[in-house]
Amino acid sequence: MPLSRRAQRRRSICTAAFAVAIAASLGACAQAPSSGSAPVDPAVVAALAPTGTLRASINLGNPVLASLDPVTGQPVGVSVDLATELAHRLHVPLALVVSRSAGASVDKVASEEADVGFFAIDPRRGEQIAFTGPYVLIEGFYLVRDDSPIRTNAQVDQRGVSVAVGKGSAYDLFLSRELHQATIVRAPTSPAVVQTFLDQRLDVAAGVKQQLERDAAKTGGLRLLDERFMVIRQAMGVPKSRGTKAADYLAGFVQQMIHSGFVAQALQRHHIDEAQVPASDGS
Repeated sequence: MPLSRRAQRRRSICTAAFAVAIAASLGACAQAPSSGSAPVDPAVVAALAPTGTLRASINLGNPVLASLDPVTGQPVGVSVDLATELAHRLHVPLALVVSRSAGASVDKVASEEADVGFFAIDPRRGEQIAFTGPYVLIEGFYLVRDDSPIRTNAQVDQRGVSVAVGKGSAYDLFLSRELHQATIVRAPTSPAVVQTFLDQRLDVAAGVKQQLERDAAKTGGLRLLDERFMVIRQAMGVPKSRGTKAADYLAGFVQQMIHSGFVAQALQRHHIDEAQVPASDGS
């Protein structure tokens, strides 16, 4: 039976009201934080992403942290995963600011061309950057030729011994303080250390264990010394100028990522077997 004009009008009003209610409901759902992502103090968001986009400094010079996917050519790795999760929690877009060396990556954050970065904790860097606790521990090793007389770490720091390191890397900063007799020769980047060591006929190459192992396997006639010379405490960092709220939030974020298993899962996903996840207290 046909509806009267009054009934048709009442039905149209109800339908329109229902549509508005559904739209409002969908809008609320779209804006609500997803599971595990609570609302963040707007002051923290403004401090960590003042441009409205989280700019994360990614260092391709350390294969434990990030590398280029051979298929897509895009940066991948635990640092990229952490940056992605942080942007998700802040509800802002992510932009990766990619560098080929640790030094350049640090400079991007120190100069505020990037908002956060992933670096080894070091007192010199700490002058401008507020660090979180470490989210991963990386071993530093020495590499020598098979016929080298150097057998122990203690034999490296001798007059006449030359040591190749990546310029501005954690190894460079550490060894510049710790080696008093040996001569440090700085390669442009950490991945270029072994080639610099070979080309200049240097005595020792120092760097990330995994990178040295890969280069030694490709080159042949090289060996790692039996023990590490340092453990790098890899952390996230934010410019100190952003204030304590930003630094405190980032520190808490890293602790959550360790405690939840996020970091361990990311390392496993990217086939990084020899980096350790510290305890949630940073030890």
